Amino acid sequence: MKDNILEVLKNIYEAKTLIEINDLLNLKTAEELHELQNNLEELVNDYLIFKTKKDKYILLENCPNLKIGHIAINKKGFGFLILDKEDDLYIAKENLNNAIHNDIVLVEIIKKGLKPEGKVLKVVKRDIKNIVGEVYLKNDKFMLKPDDEKLNLSIFLTRETTKDCVEGHKVVVTLNKKLNSNTYLADVIKIIGHKDDAGIDILSIAYKYNIENEFSKETMIEIEKLPNEVSEKELHNRSDLTDKMIFTIDGDDTKDIDDAISLEYKDDIYTLGVHIADVSHYVIENTALGDDAYNRGTSVYLADTVIPMLPHKLSNGICSLNEGVIRLTMSCVMNINKQGEIISYDIFPSYIKSSKRMTYKKVNEILEKNTIPEGYEPFADTLIKMNELAKILRKRKVNNGYIEFDIDEAKIIQDKTGRAIDIVKRTRGDGENLIEDFMIAANVTVATHISNMDLPFIYRVHALPNSEKIEDFLNLVKALGYTLHTRINEITPKTMQSILEELKDKPEYFILSSLLLRSMKKAEYSKTNIGHFGLACSTYTHFTSPIRRFPDLIVHRLLKKYLIEKDFSMSTINYLDSYLVAASEHTSEREVASINAERDVTDMKMAEYMESHIGEIYNGIISSVTNFGFFVELENLIEGLVHVNTLKGDYFEYIPETLSLVGKKTKKRYRIGDSIQIKVINASKETALIDFEIVGDNYDRDKE
Repeated sequence: MKDNILEVLKNIYEAKTLIEINDLLNLKTAEELHELQNNLEELVNDYLIFKTKKDKYILLENCPNLKIGHIAINKKGFGFLILDKEDDLYIAKENLNNAIHNDIVLVEIIKKGLKPEGKVLKVVKRDIKNIVGEVYLKNDKFMLKPDDEKLNLSIFLTRETTKDCVEGHKVVVTLNKKLNSNTYLADVIKIIGHKDDAGIDILSIAYKYNIENEFSKETMIEIEKLPNEVSEKELHNRSDLTDKMIFTIDGDDTKDIDDAISLEYKDDIYTLGVHIADVSHYVIENTALGDDAYNRGTSVYLADTVIPMLPHKLSNGICSLNEGVIRLTMSCVMNINKQGEIISYDIFPSYIKSSKRMTYKKVNEILEKNTIPEGYEPFADTLIKMNELAKILRKRKVNNGYIEFDIDEAKIIQDKTGRAIDIVKRTRGDGENLIEDFMIAANVTVATHISNMDLPFIYRVHALPNSEKIEDFLNLVKALGYTLHTRINEITPKTMQSILEELKDKPEYFILSSLLLRSMKKAEYSKTNIGHFGLACSTYTHFTSPIRRFPDLIVHRLLKKYLIEKDFSMSTINYLDSYLVAASEHTSEREVASINAERDVTDMKMAEYMESHIGEIYNGIISSVTNFGFFVELENLIEGLVHVNTLKGDYFEYIPETLSLVGKKTKKRYRIGDSIQIKVINASKETALIDFEIVGDNYDRDKE
């Protein structure tokens, strides 16, 4: 009956009563009327039909001013309604109507145009699962203070689940019973540790995003049976590459090494080998280890804490391409001409013995300073030739439209107790670019090969940007006084590349390039190949990091199934058609969780660092402007808020079109990109917020 209800309401744009819908369906009996009422209520609960206050029904999609979805509330107080097929809808703090983070809410659109706004009409469902927080005592009862301040809830803890708890414990709880609208009874399901213990602050954020620090008992039993060394038997039907000069290049502290490279040059042809750890040999489907890896979806890097996708026996041991030991690999060997074209290639199972574990720092000494560190002498010529090829590949990518945003990243330096003692920019040199260029070449080659076979596969895709968001960005650039000569007839990678090039010499470049990046859609995993906009390529996947990313492990499994086992049976194809859709969605979700956890840890550690620098003065640049103030980014990428209430001598009005605050009387203007001098007046690790006040500014620049 549900299908019939949806069909009959499909083209009706006025809410109907139960009896009117009964008549439209031509139902005759009381039993059918009762069934109709039950089905309508189920469709309301499934958010397909909206029930008005007058008990009338209408398809939700036929209500253009009503939207339903999860709400994400920012720590600054406002929120966004997350919509699948449309841009997220902004909701001001005063329009939240007691909704809390992650609620499913019904929202009315109250402002249309380029920057639409909504108002929460009601909370449809409180979609809370596990909550992380701190245990405290109140009137001899254990309560939970949620770490997430957006969860404005009172939570009492059950006595039987808190027997091992003390005040200050960080715990994970699950809601047990609703006592009233915002008060709950909850069970403690895990004690993370005491808040004062080293590393517990980071683990608390990990658990907030359901990032597990421990593997299941079943997984730990399974890995005990795995070998520590590769056996002779495992080398059968694999190409022996142990006589080749193959080495790895990674960060100083990297322990999970999943990619190695080789290069030969003859007759103007570069033969590039990208050799990737064969994790799929050890991590099998339908095992506890395989299930744990799938559930995690990715390794997570939080400051100096690594929460791996695979247990260390695999990630740092038998799978890691460590120097001087035989390891199983999947190799992609490409013949590349002087123009950077891949003219032929081969993808095959192999085994290698890495000749050298190199670091970016030492490799960059060779490539950038022409200095050869001790122990690198036999490899210097090959590295220089590799860099030559990398620059050819990069030039070809750029000519195709590859978009290089060049966004800075912060690195957290901690002491032995886990306290942040410095924040620095991550450096990126020729060595880092070389590895990126080689990995992209291998990823494109593998994706193109399977795409040409027209078989089920998992792709890394990046959709076209929303034209309205790009238009908003261009209007901002114009409002800042800059005229772009790039013709925006259609949005292509070349267009984005040209815009960035025109802005390169502007003082606000790094802010503007970051804003342009944010106006684009996020890359994700998908069974449907729509290309990768940011890389300007039609076919792309992730093949090169199976120790750290589950999609890469899936790609390895598929390569074996298609290229080695030659399994093209309909049962396999049908299974993969279903599995890859679910796996793509799941791994994309886990990637987002990882990124959000990393962002939260960075914000927390920046605030922790600045707690020791209150009263100090810094130079910075205005990175974003809101109606309640503006954010200033310092040279080390730390960002803090100058609240509008701290701006003296005038009433400042927010002008969204130019992202600026303008004084009503004085016409003083603070806008995005302005240089400014600030003093740190407050910082809180607990809230992850930093407050600045102005010491000196250059608001007279281009004053209206």
